[in-house]
Amino acid sequence: MVTCFLKGYNKKNYSELSGNNSNQVLVSKISSSYTINRLRLLVYIVHSINVNPAGGAPKHPVKMAVIGKNNVLGDKQNDLEYHGGPTRAVSLFSLERILALQKEGHPINPGSTGENITIKGLNWDLMKVGVRFRIGEAEIELTGPAPPCKTISKSFEKGSFARISEKKYPGWSRWYASVSKEGIITVNDIVSRI
Repeated sequence: MVTCFLKGYNKKNYSELSGNNSNQVLVSKISSSYTINRLRLLVYIVHSINVNPAGGAPKHPVKMAVIGKNNVLGDKQNDLEYHGGPTRAVSLFSLERILALQKEGHPINPGSTGENITIKGLNWDLMKVGVRFRIGEAEIELTGPAPPCKTISKSFEKGSFARISEKKYPGWSRWYASVSKEGIITVNDIVSRI
């Protein structure tokens, strides 16, 4: 058991969830989920941070990065018409979606489709424009699905990169986000919805 403080819960709404008037909670860790009294709290984790100083995909893992207003520092975008800038500063993808695609036979890995942050544990079906997250010191807001292109075709069996097209396969796309607060993120940071 470890002691954990739940950010974002005030005493009133926390006591409604747990029957306790304190913000301090005893938590037991089980993989990437935590049990609080009888309430199960899922924890979303940064599995991988990925950059490519030469630009494009694949992106390569790093232990930490600075999330800036227009991009992840140290990551270059070769085509600024479709990548980077204030509404596409960061690209996100789900570790669980990557693992499912691997089971389908695709040679995909974290970073191989160009995402900057691979997140573990997040229900990808709930992703939508306007959802906000805090990751490490940074805060981001989802701006839309990231359309796939031929530069990531090596991550897919027979080059079928449309397998992560939001139009053809809803819930399977990478997502773009804008940055409302710049900051440092590290592998294993908690990702929290704000």
